[in-house]
Amino acid sequence: MAHQHHAGHHHHAPADTQGRAFVIAIALNTAFVIGEFLFGFIANSTALMADAGHNLSDVLGLVLAWSALLLSRRAPSQRFTFGLRSSSILAALGNAMLLLLACGAIGWEAIGRFFDPPAVSGLTVTLVAGVGILVNGYSALLFMRGQKRDINVRGAWLHMAADTAVSLGVVISGAVIMATGWYWIDPLISLLIVVIILLGTLGLLRESVQLALNAVPTHIDPEAVRAFLQQQPGVSAVCDLHIWGMSTTESALTAHLVMPQGYPGDAAMSEMRQGLEARFSIAHSTLQIEQGNQHRCSLQPGDY
Repeated sequence: MAHQHHAGHHHHAPADTQGRAFVIAIALNTAFVIGEFLFGFIANSTALMADAGHNLSDVLGLVLAWSALLLSRRAPSQRFTFGLRSSSILAALGNAMLLLLACGAIGWEAIGRFFDPPAVSGLTVTLVAGVGILVNGYSALLFMRGQKRDINVRGAWLHMAADTAVSLGVVISGAVIMATGWYWIDPLISLLIVVIILLGTLGLLRESVQLALNAVPTHIDPEAVRAFLQQQPGVSAVCDLHIWGMSTTESALTAHLVMPQGYPGDAAMSEMRQGLEARFSIAHSTLQIEQGNQHRCSLQPGDY
């Protein structure tokens, strides 16, 4: 059996950049939560104090994602032979659940407002919501690039983007209500925001659940990987091919290669590994060489 593994695939620079983004976002949003609660208390606005509680849950979501980022850097041990990389998958799943709970809370409150319209938002509420747009919008920008390649970061980005949308909705509905007296605008905009958040959250939930169940990451085509391995010199068949995400950014592969001529040599195996990494971003591959075709795949893919 030949085990091909490339040690330089941890991407420390992007991880360090994301780490700084988390520190900045957590600090800004914690300060905003404290300020929003104090202004809500001073203005006797239960809406502001309730929104501060919602924003506090988003800070917890940021802390969860950041903790997973730090845990994913832990070196492997005898007990955790892959390290704690999969903690990023659990964090993405946890953040998806938090976002669904937030959507439920916002939607429930919005439906209640249809039957009991709130009073016109005061100047303090509108100004604080404006600050929320700046804080949450800037925090979302910090995660804009990282969320495209890491669903753990995407969870944090969705939290900040959702808060930005909520704050924007408060400002817009406040202005419309003060100009027209249409109190129903506020719950309507809230429900529209919930729909937008849900569309993004369901994708995050689906992908994080799939990774938690060791599914092939969405950016990898397993049939293309199989075809690549079968095209290698000396390979007559590929059995027991398994591809899964070790974390939200790293993928692994194991496979049995039927090679009648025997082990092709370290150079040929190294080329296979490099090809898997270059073409499919699979940086950790374990390949078992077999000379006969007597092996039967113990895990045959089904119709899922």
